[in-house]
Amino acid sequence: MIEHPQRQALHNEVHARPPEPMQTPMAISHVVMWVDRDSAQASRAHVSRLLLDHHLSAADAHTNHIRVDLGAFRLRWELHTEFVSWTFMRPVSDAAFDPTHPMTAVEAVPQAWLAQLPGACLARLHVWLLAPSALDVHTVLPQLLHEDTLVASTVAEGHGEVYTDFQLHPDGYSRVLLMTGSLSPRRQGRLVQQLLEIETYRMAASLGLPAARDASQALADAERELAALAQAIRSAARADEADLLDRLTRLAGEVEGQYAATHSRFSATRAYFELVDRRIRDIAESRMPGMQTIGEFMERRLSPARSTCDWAARRQNALSERVSRMSNLLRTRVDFEQQLSSQQLLATMNQRQDVQLKLQSTVEGLSVAAITYYFTGLVSYLAKGAEKFGWPFAADITAACALPFVGLLVWLSMRRLHNKVFKT
Repeated sequence: MIEHPQRQALHNEVHARPPEPMQTPMAISHVVMWVDRDSAQASRAHVSRLLLDHHLSAADAHTNHIRVDLGAFRLRWELHTEFVSWTFMRPVSDAAFDPTHPMTAVEAVPQAWLAQLPGACLARLHVWLLAPSALDVHTVLPQLLHEDTLVASTVAEGHGEVYTDFQLHPDGYSRVLLMTGSLSPRRQGRLVQQLLEIETYRMAASLGLPAARDASQALADAERELAALAQAIRSAARADEADLLDRLTRLAGEVEGQYAATHSRFSATRAYFELVDRRIRDIAESRMPGMQTIGEFMERRLSPARSTCDWAARRQNALSERVSRMSNLLRTRVDFEQQLSSQQLLATMNQRQDVQLKLQSTVEGLSVAAITYYFTGLVSYLAKGAEKFGWPFAADITAACALPFVGLLVWLSMRRLHNKVFKT
């Protein structure tokens, strides 16, 4: 059989980025760096540098996912379309967990190397995976999280509890406490990965909000300009139409330029919001008495941002369509007036042609008279010469008698020539 060149890659895609099996107790630190093409390549080189420092093989040019045990910690590196995620994991001791200064996985990472991660930091998150019997939650939470913004719920169909406050703490990291009971290591790893992705995609989706706010002022200016143009077109004279069409064309260029600059960001924002919703459904959370769930928090706090981005995208599309309709109306008006001008020009040309035909007829009449006069003169000369040979009539009488015949013959010849030329 002839193998499809992409069969192996497509088959392995279903196994791409599998969850990392985890066992309690464990500390996880997650860092998301926003990258472009150059910093994405630099990120691959940066992880290769860490691997080489630990006497491991460097990542090749096509590697997008790495899972490796580096002794003091485990590393999970993932290269996505717009960002790179770094996840560091290390086991912790339940007895040594101090909520005032909790042990983190990132503390085991070389700090000089960590400070040079390529890209711009978009999200940082600490997750502690602990057993329910390891500590008193009611004692730990006030020291670990902010109670005024505390969000909590049971997850994994009641087999775990998650606590977070969606706040940035003094070290610049957000915090999540996950308490699991009888879950398997792979199920725990999948749950942690889903929580990390909720924070990652939430921040990535929020990038559309600044773009929507920036676009709103430009859209308002464009809408005012379009309204002024619509009013001007209603009362515009023919001499003003060229200037109006130029203004409308420049406005269309501005609107389309802004649409091109923000369309990909708004599309990505919509996709990231959908991923957030999907991951929230995947963790299968349930309400804890008196507490707000993650899904409810996201619905309440992210709905305005999502609506703003969707509204900006719809507003751009509507404005683009309105500008297009206005351009079509103005062009139709200009085309109609051009047709009227063309009709007037054709009428003027027809009048000129009629005048030319009349002049031509006059010229033809004069030409017939002149040619008849010329041939009649020739007949007179012939008659004078013929008198010496016995021609019985005088030359004047002969010329007078020949005049009607010569004129008729010349006129018939001119008509024949005229018909022949116009038929051709």
